[in-house]
Amino acid sequence: MPILRGERGAPRWPSGSVGSMTHCAGYRAAALARSDEVRTIGLDAEPNEPLPGGVLDIVSLPAERDRLAHMSAGYPGVAWDRLLFCAKEAVYKAWFPLAECWLGFQDAEVTIGARDGTFTAQLRVPGPVSGFAGRWSANHGLIGAAITIPA
Repeated sequence: MPILRGERGAPRWPSGSVGSMTHCAGYRAAALARSDEVRTIGLDAEPNEPLPGGVLDIVSLPAERDRLAHMSAGYPGVAWDRLLFCAKEAVYKAWFPLAECWLGFQDAEVTIGARDGTFTAQLRVPGPVSGFAGRWSANHGLIGAAITIPA
């Protein structure tokens, strides 16, 4: 069945399903689950390349930028600024089906586990959840971030 566009371009998944999709140059992915098993999914992928100039200041909080500076010095090979962006996109994609409202980049503070492939997001706005925990990976020139919440 075709996946139609809903509010703000979000996919309208078939009844009884939740999902998320992502795409970037050379990569496309989707994840779908039964809504009686999974409450929400957030998925994003980006090239493992630094963000364009000026974008980090728009998408991050000061505390996040401080943490990124430490990770960049200690763990080269990952575009940490792009990973932060990717994680925030996954947060939004997991948030929107639950809250059905906008969540800005400044509305979630993300902490990335540099060594273990995890991240957390503490939401700074009231809503159906107060935060998310997810996983990230950097392989083959791509960065991916994913969130699932069991039903």
